[in-house]
This record gives sequence, C-alpha cells and structure tokens, in this order.
Amino acid sequence: MLSHLHISNYAITERLDIELHPGMTVLTGETGAGKSIMLDALGLALGDRADNGIVRPGADRADIHALFDISQIPTASAWLKEHELDDDNECLLRRTISSEGRSRAYVNGQPVTLQDVRELGNLLIDIHSQHAHQSLLQKPYQRELLDAFAGTTALALQVAEHCAQYQRSSKAIATLSDNVAEQNAQEQLLSYQLEELNRLNLQANELEELEKQQKQLANAEQILAANHHSLQLCREGEVNAMGILHQALSSLNSSQHQCAAQSNAAQLMESARIQIEEAARELQNVIDSIELDPDRLIEVEARLDAIYQTARKHHLQASELPALHTSLAEQLEGLNASDEKLEQLRAEQQQALQAYNDKAAKLSEKRRKAAATMKKRVEEQLRALSMKHCEVDFALHALSDEPHSCGREEIEILLSTNPASAKGPLNKIASGGELSRISLAIQVVTAQVAAIPTIVFDEIDVGIGGATAEIVGKLLNELGKRSQVLCVTHQPQVASQGDHHIRVQKVGDKKHLRTELEPLKDEQKIDEIARMLGGIAITENTLAHAREMLGVRH
Repeated sequence: MLSHLHISNYAITERLDIELHPGMTVLTGETGAGKSIMLDALGLALGDRADNGIVRPGADRADIHALFDISQIPTASAWLKEHELDDDNECLLRRTISSEGRSRAYVNGQPVTLQDVRELGNLLIDIHSQHAHQSLLQKPYQRELLDAFAGTTALALQVAEHCAQYQRSSKAIATLSDNVAEQNAQEQLLSYQLEELNRLNLQANELEELEKQQKQLANAEQILAANHHSLQLCREGEVNAMGILHQALSSLNSSQHQCAAQSNAAQLMESARIQIEEAARELQNVIDSIELDPDRLIEVEARLDAIYQTARKHHLQASELPALHTSLAEQLEGLNASDEKLEQLRAEQQQALQAYNDKAAKLSEKRRKAAATMKKRVEEQLRALSMKHCEVDFALHALSDEPHSCGREEIEILLSTNPASAKGPLNKIASGGELSRISLAIQVVTAQVAAIPTIVFDEIDVGIGGATAEIVGKLLNELGKRSQVLCVTHQPQVASQGDHHIRVQKVGDKKHLRTELEPLKDEQKIDEIARMLGGIAITENTLAHAREMLGVRH
C-alpha cells in the first residue's frame, strides 16, 4: 500500500508530507483548494509525462517521493528483485523535474527509465478518474475492462503478439513474392556472368605470370642477343675482360719489388675477376632459360586477350576479375536463399497463426464466461445505485477469421435503462448521470477482482447525490476492506464513510498561497462534513446532521 507521500515545490505547493493508512481515505476541500495536486503529483511519481511549468515559481526543481509497503505485494517484490532494485519490504518511487524541464526517475535510490516506473506502478496502484466516464465510451477501453475482470490481460497481450508475428511474416512474404519476377531476371543475368567467369577459370597469380611470359617470349631474340654479346665481352670473346684481368694480375705478380699499393691493386683486380666470373655464369643461365617459341607466344597472347576482353565487358581492371567472381557467386547464392527464406517465412507464418488460434480460442472462452458474470455483478451494483431497471450486456461481436490484435471478437457494452427499450451503445443510451454511475459500478466490480493493493478514485461520484452517494460511499468503504482506497470527493455522504479523512486547503495571502493537507480528528471530521453539507452557514442542525452521518460508523 501507499504509506507516505512527499511533495515539494510542485505547482503552488512548497512542501507536503502525508502519512497514509489501510482502508478508505477520503480527501475533501473547497473547489480550487488543490485536491488534484496530490493525485497529479502521485501520477508523476508513477511515470506520467511532465513539463517545467509544474515547478513552483522561484524553485529549481519539483521533487516527489511515494513510499509503498510491498510486504503483501509479491508481484512487485519479484519485479524489484528481477531488476536488482529490491530493498526489503519497501519501495520508494522518486521523480524530480527541473525548472528547465529535465526529468529524472528513481526506484529505491537507483535511476530508472519512465517505462520501468510505469511498469512497476501498474503493480502498486490503480487510478480511476472522472475522465474514465469518457473512456468508457471507447470500445478498446471496454475490452480492457472485461479482460481485467476476466484476468485475461496477459493472455490478450499474448494474442496481440502472435497476431503481430503473423502480420510481420505475411508482410515479408508479400514483399518477397512481389519481387519474384525481378529476382528471376537478376538470377539469369548473374548465372550467365558467373558461367562466363567459370569458363575463363582465371587462377590465382595467373595474370601476373602470363604477362611476364608474354614479355619474355615477345622479346626473346633481343634478350638472347644482348646476353650473348655481354658474355662475349666478359669471358668468351677473343678480347674479354677475364683475359685482360688475368694478364694484369700476371704482370703485377711477376714484379720483384711490390709495394703496398701494388698489393692492394692486385687484390682489387682479383675481386673484379671473381665478380665478372659470377656475372658470366648468370648471363649463361639467362641464355639457357630462354627459348624461341612462337607457338607458346601465340597461346599466351590469346589467353591474355580473353582475360582483357572479359574485364572490359565488366568495366574493370583484369586484376579485379577474381573479386568479381566471388561477388557474383555470393549474389547468386543470396537470390537462391530467397526461396529458402520464403519457405521459412511461410513456416513462421503458420506457427504464428496456430499459436494465435490457440490463444485466441482460450481468450474468447474466458471472455464469454467473464461477460456473463460481470453483467450480473454490474447490474447488482446498478440496482444499489438506484438503476434497478438498467440492464447491461458485454457483447462479443465476432470479427473476421483473419488474426486481429484484440482477438476474435470486439467487445461492446450495451445498455438498456428500462425494460421496454432495446439495448444500445452507451453513447446513445446513457445520460451523463447514468454514465457516471455505470462507470462507478464497473470500476468497483473490476477493482474487486484486481490484485492492485491501492486504488484511487478521483471525483468519480460527480453527478450523483443523496441516497445514491451514500451507497457509493458504502461501496468504496467495502472495497477498502480488501484494498487501500483513496477517494477525492465533494459528496458528504461519501466522505462520511471514510476510515481516514484528509482536508485539502489553501493558506496564506494572495502573494504566497500554498496548499496544505491536514489529517482530521473526530471533531474536525464533523466540521468538514458539516461544511460539505451546509456551505458557508453552518448551523447546529448541520452539525447534528454531520454527527448523525458519521455516527453510522463511529
């Protein structure tokens, strides 16, 4: 349950601290006193959208703390443990909004997203406002109410997810199928191009080797002539370098008197002779390796021409052909995989459809049973609310066989206010006052089966009064025995049924107005109920009437 609420620098509120207790707590006060401030601030703590306009003028930020006792809320405890945010049996929600509009949310002191706060808040508290009257006219909201009563909210979400999976698969199948003709043409082109490259069968490093061979074969005669001439000059001609060096060395070695310079010259000549001998051997190797082979030259040039022509056809360099071959093969494989993908998508579509049909059938059955029970219970509440001739149906209108996110049927609340009238939609049958009471009856019935430990009713008793308002108060008080109930009301008959009473009022002067919350004691409750009964002029009779109303329970 909600045990403490702290609000600072929110709207005209400088600081509010209020302790809350089990049972039914009513909040009352003059119109404009700021009763909505507490609930609006609580909504922010639970993840509602905010803007910088809610920060009290002159303050840096608004700060809201909502402390919950979760010792009896296992779902909330499990959620906190799963998100590593648990802190014994307490849960503190905090929201700050800066004057610049920046907003931050915390759970037990740890920063979290607003989505996390909303998810956790759904396990802690449920807020019913007078705006629900208008929501009640919308079919999606009517469906949500029935699912809440039937306990099928989670099942309905599963149905919606299976429907979404089916629709995603169907869309993907349609997209692939629409592209079949284009893909077939592309596949034919890729197959032709790939087959051409397969026939070419260009091997790794083949292009470089062929270009090298072509140069050698085309210039073989010139290369041989140059090497033969060089070899003649080195060692095989009548006059050659080797012979001249040999003579020079013999002349120096025959000298009787050698100086150091002569010895150095002889060593250099011997080194040169060795180098020339090595060069001659290399020249001979070149001569031995070169063949005059015109036929091979024709083959090499024909192969190179085929490679170059293929490269020009694809507008790239011959050296890029291997990469093109790999790319085309991958593209063709990808197109072939489209057929496999199509089969996979069809299988996924059938699985999603089967899962949808299974869950939707269970959802429909539970909804049908719940609709009958809910009809009975709502009509019981309406009879207590002086609408004894009112009949309500939760009609299930069958939809087409195609999967729908809401299941196999659309839910519509039909109403008849007297036995002679046919049932029709709420927006065509119910008046404003009737709609208010129908909304209250439905909310009380759904709250009775909900697992939410704290329920807030914000002026949902608008448009009713007298004995009916007293019954409303009794209904809320009875509900307070199972859940913590917070109720903002203008009706003294409702306020008198509260286990706890908080008065909301503005204090200060025109320049420094602020809202205060004051828990009331017994005598203060009498005064407040009297004010609600008699307005400005509170007489002894009014006070006596207030005591009588409170005496029903005190």
